[in-house]
Parts: sequence; C-alpha cells; structure tokens
Amino acid sequence: MSPSTFQRSPMSRRRLLKNSTLAAAALTLPLSSLRARAATSVSMTIDWVFEGSNAGFIIAREMGFYRDAGLDVAVGPGKGSGNTAQLVAAKATQIGFSDGYTCGNGISKGMAIKTIGSVFRRAPAAIIVLGNSSIKAPKDLEGRTLAMTAGSGVFQQWSAYVKGAGLDVSKIKIVNIDPSGLGPALIAGKVDAIGGYAASYVPSIEILGKKQARLLWLADAGVNIVSNGIIAHNDLIKSDPDLLHKFVPASIKGFLYARQHIDDAVAVVKKYSPTSDPAILKSGFEVSWKSWVTPNTKGKPLGWEADENWASTIDVLKQYGGVSTPLTTSQLYTNDFVPAGAEYVPPESA
Repeated sequence: MSPSTFQRSPMSRRRLLKNSTLAAAALTLPLSSLRARAATSVSMTIDWVFEGSNAGFIIAREMGFYRDAGLDVAVGPGKGSGNTAQLVAAKATQIGFSDGYTCGNGISKGMAIKTIGSVFRRAPAAIIVLGNSSIKAPKDLEGRTLAMTAGSGVFQQWSAYVKGAGLDVSKIKIVNIDPSGLGPALIAGKVDAIGGYAASYVPSIEILGKKQARLLWLADAGVNIVSNGIIAHNDLIKSDPDLLHKFVPASIKGFLYARQHIDDAVAVVKKYSPTSDPAILKSGFEVSWKSWVTPNTKGKPLGWEADENWASTIDVLKQYGGVSTPLTTSQLYTNDFVPAGAEYVPPESA
C-alpha cells in the first residue's frame, strides 16, 4: 500500500481523550505490575555438592516455589556444614543448610546464627565400611584408617563419637578427603572406613561400586542430635523476618515435592550435576527420607523441631563435644518460620 492510498480517519475529541487515558494507564500499570512482581534476591549455600538429600532447595527454585513467594534464590554448593555455618555467620551468604550439632558448637563460640527449619531431624551420620570388612563394631576402628571431610557434620561430631564409643583415638589414623573422593577411596580399599551421611555415600558405594555397605550409626554411641536444617544470621532474622517467612515454606515445599515426584526431582539434580547417576540419586532421596521424622516430631510439619531434640543436642555437645559455655535451646533454633498445615507434614515412614 502506498502512502497516497493510506488515509487516517479524523479523530474526534472524545476519542482523543479516551486514547490519552488508555495510554496513561498503559504507562502506569506495567510499572506498578513490575514493582509487584519484583523478586527479592537471596543467596543460599547448601552443605556440599548437589545430591538427593539436599535437593529441596534447587527443586523449590526450578519448580517456581521461590518465584511464587516473590524470591529469586541463588543456590550454591558448600564445602561441609562447618564451612556453610561460617559463611552464614560472616554474612557471606544469607541462608545456609547445615548440621545442628555443628551450628550448636559454633554458637557456643559466638556465632550469631540459628536454625529456622529442621529437615534431618534424625541424625543421618555414620561410619561406613564395606560389607566384607572385619570392622563390625566401633572398637574395630582402632588400628585402621578412617577418612572424613574436614568441616563436615561428621567431622564435627567425631569427638562425641570417640567418647561415646570409648575409642582410643591415638590408634585411629584420620585422613582428610574431599566429599567426592570419600566413596571411591573406600571402594578402592585406600581407606578402611569413611565418615559421612548415609544418604550421601551408601547409594554410590552399592550401586556404582557394586559393594555392600555396613553402617556404624553415630546415634548408637550416644550422638543423639538434630542434624541438617535451614540456618540464618540472627541479624537477618530480626531485620527481615518477612523474607524468611517466604523462604522456609517454599523450601519445605521443594523437599516434599521431591518425595511425591521423584523422577522430576532426579531431573532437577541432573541439571545442576550432569554427571550424577539417576539410580544413585533415587537411592539418596529414599535414604534421606528416613531422617525426616523422629518420635518427638510425628505429625508435625517438616521443618518443625521438638525442644526435647535440641536439648539432647546440647547434652551431647556438653558431654562429648567439649562445650562448657551455657547454651539454651532458644539460642539454637526457632519454629517461628515453619509453615503450618497438613500439606507440610511428611509421611512417617520412608
């Protein structure tokens, strides 16, 4: 069509006013809408590499649970619960996922952090040996080589296990190995035992390494503690409780979604960790679910913790962990940010 053939019809004053009003609305509405949709940026560090047991956070991100809550959460891997607790205490990351015993130890030394949502409410830590090993009881560790990761939850709990099991630590050789190297070291026979969370290592040992694993649970030697949960700095808890009221429920949704849609959850972890084996991831999910419910937390939402369980953690810290400073349960945790409702209550069995 040429310019000569295109003619505009005359615009009436009423139409001009109407169009002006619509144009003004078009300028204002998107701006207010964008402001309403603007997400709050949040930095979050998990305990270590992405795997089934800690995948609730990346699932909450990928499934849009954080977005729906108005949050843009950057989830990064960690280097052990101790390191993650230090990062939160130093405000190098806003929120973390860390072991309760480890955090309690740090709080006793002045760390201004607190657990705001307990996920592993039953201690998942264990000494892991191969099924054909002659190590069948804690005392059998003497004269052997045990590998752990410095800064991990198990490393932090080791002194409690030593005292509870009555071990002579001078007779046990401890070596520090990166988390990704623990399983292969045990499978290859480079060490006699490793310390770690059962959900993190048993699946790869049995599925990938094709070896049977045997567990010496730390809890059997009196290390009855609260394990991994969501942690935050006390300053953030005071200054921006609204952020945490959004973050915790969305994160819990991520963990529960994985339990109901395990194939989707595996796909999410594969996106963040492409070399992960799907069978190992599934097994890791299933083992981790066994640590969600304790006798004191039955019927309660995931994230909620019983005061009795934290009191037991303090007892272990004082009896075995060398903590002498006064500690109260209110210093270690709060249930204020845990969501209520039946949809947040996990099944009692794995």
